[in-house]
Amino acid sequence: MEFNKRVVVAGAGKSGIAAARLLLEQGAEVIVFDQNDQADKLEILHKLGDYEKAGVVIGTLDDALLDTVDLMVISPGISVEAPFTEAFRSRGIPIWGEIELAYQCARGKLAAITGTNGKTTTTALAGMICHLYCDNSFTVGNIGIPFTEVAGRTTDDSMVIAEISSFQLETVAEFRPEVSAILNVTPDHLDRHHTFECYRDTKQKITMNQTREQFCVLNYDDVETREMGKRIPAVPVYFSRLKDLEEGVCLKGSQIVLREHGAEFPVLSVEEMKLLGNHNVENYMAAIAITYYMGVPLEVIRKGCLEFQGVEHRIEFVKEVNGVRYYNDSKGTNPDAAIKGIQAMNRPTLLIGGGYDKKASFDEWITSFDGKVRYLVLIGQTAEIIAETAKRHGFEAVILEENLEKAVQKCHELAVEGDAVLLSPACASWGQFDNYEQRGNCFKELVQALPE
Repeated sequence: MEFNKRVVVAGAGKSGIAAARLLLEQGAEVIVFDQNDQADKLEILHKLGDYEKAGVVIGTLDDALLDTVDLMVISPGISVEAPFTEAFRSRGIPIWGEIELAYQCARGKLAAITGTNGKTTTTALAGMICHLYCDNSFTVGNIGIPFTEVAGRTTDDSMVIAEISSFQLETVAEFRPEVSAILNVTPDHLDRHHTFECYRDTKQKITMNQTREQFCVLNYDDVETREMGKRIPAVPVYFSRLKDLEEGVCLKGSQIVLREHGAEFPVLSVEEMKLLGNHNVENYMAAIAITYYMGVPLEVIRKGCLEFQGVEHRIEFVKEVNGVRYYNDSKGTNPDAAIKGIQAMNRPTLLIGGGYDKKASFDEWITSFDGKVRYLVLIGQTAEIIAETAKRHGFEAVILEENLEKAVQKCHELAVEGDAVLLSPACASWGQFDNYEQRGNCFKELVQALPE
């Protein structure tokens, strides 16, 4: 696809640079815009490469430039309600996210996965299965590699598995995957979406351009996604850990089976999975459905499920020190994800939580402790909010620490043989860290440095 357009790319981070490079490869004239007055213009140009059609604007955009622009591509970290976006809307300039841009440039078959929790594990497993079947496959999106980074390399026989966030779905226009998936919807990012209803409806936008020749994989056990099946244009395909489905993916005893048109196909047993927890049973089910409807044979799907080792920062075993096991669940960035982290623990646990305030409620997280948590060690912006919530529910073993280093040290002092220490913050990492990966890596470094 050729872009004979003048395009402003808002944001000079990883996804913004990848989007700008893709546009330049497609023949567009690109202006990278960064609102940060302290941003280094030369550094941004260096990241773009030696392109004559690239420019950088720092701070503000003037009206004369805006009057010459055909399109704006906005990075997912920037809200579509940011004040500068109104200047584009008022001129009738389309606003795309980098996911829409990548879709417009990519070829081959696309599966797109969203949901409040489980996206990364499901995407990683589905991506691994597709790669076993098709060498020309790509696993992209919120999982770490921008879709725009690989879109120009796709061909008609490519398979792309993309993890898609609600931020990215705000700006879809013609985006239409062959298979979409909405794993679950619980309150999250209300600081950005304002209401749960808006957040839920944004998730559902992943299906908005699909047809009855395409499929949407949905969690039957989640009331929100189950109801979506009645509204979406695609054919709904359900998975369920709790209900015996006539069609879809479900449990028959401990066996995960796929049922279609009256036939039943066993895939693997729960005992054969390498990952623990009911939430991972659901993630495997979703990945099985996604890849099956992408055209992958069941024997390849089974092979991928048997080989899958999980993803970094999701209930990841780090080290055992003096009989205490340390687990990194930095990807537990909201209460519902953190509940799954606690549920997976099978020993008394010292829990490290807290972080950036996304206006979430922590009541259900606290009540999920169910006698497992010995101490709750809190850091970050939400520490006092969570401490008050815990005490309101009768949980008094709360300790506030200044940072993650001191929290790990405190847990090391208090833990006894047979305990677990779990970093599962129930909050985003922003404020003290750039992202959950940086937070998880910091935790792992601190644990590795603990004295035996």
